Amino acid sequence: MATARKIIAPSLLDPTNHALILIDEQSLQLMTMRSHDATTVVNAAMVLAKCAKLFGVRTLLTTVHAARQPLLRELREVFPEQEPIDRTSLNAFEDARVVSWAEAAGRGKLVLAGLWTESCLAMSALSALSAGYEVYVVTDASGGESKESHEMAVERLIAAGVTPLTASTYLNELQRDWSREATAAELLAICEQHGGHPK
Repeated sequence: MATARKIIAPSLLDPTNHALILIDEQSLQLMTMRSHDATTVVNAAMVLAKCAKLFGVRTLLTTVHAARQPLLRELREVFPEQEPIDRTSLNAFEDARVVSWAEAAGRGKLVLAGLWTESCLAMSALSALSAGYEVYVVTDASGGESKESHEMAVERLIAAGVTPLTASTYLNELQRDWSREATAAELLAICEQHGGHPK
């Protein structure tokens, strides 16, 4: 009798096949964001960060002009050991340190989220795509100057070949199987704290 096979789509994320870059999740950007409620974006970003930490996903924090506006305190608390890369360029991939970090991570897929969708996030995602990465953008952990600017940027990214997903999609793909008890309880605690929705 033939052994039953498991079929796993190569487009699915798992803890070993991608790296996460959080771009400019900073206080001033958040205050001037108009596409989403700020609490929604912060909670989604926290789901990403805490799930990445839980599953050992390589994660980079990057800021722009951090002296004027710090990285969100909640993110600093998740990765206290990391000094974010502080840039002057809107496009994170125009900073050689970010490019080198992505290359050293050695993952074919990059998951990005950040502020604002239409500028720093879009430019970074398109540049990462051009560099040969499979790029995923977490839309509810990102935001723009207006609802329209966020939505048009997401449409542009999809047309270019970027895959959109939400924070809930991310956590479900990493956990994948509730028999993985080493992470299940803590993942549920993250969801209870930040409003993620495991299936």
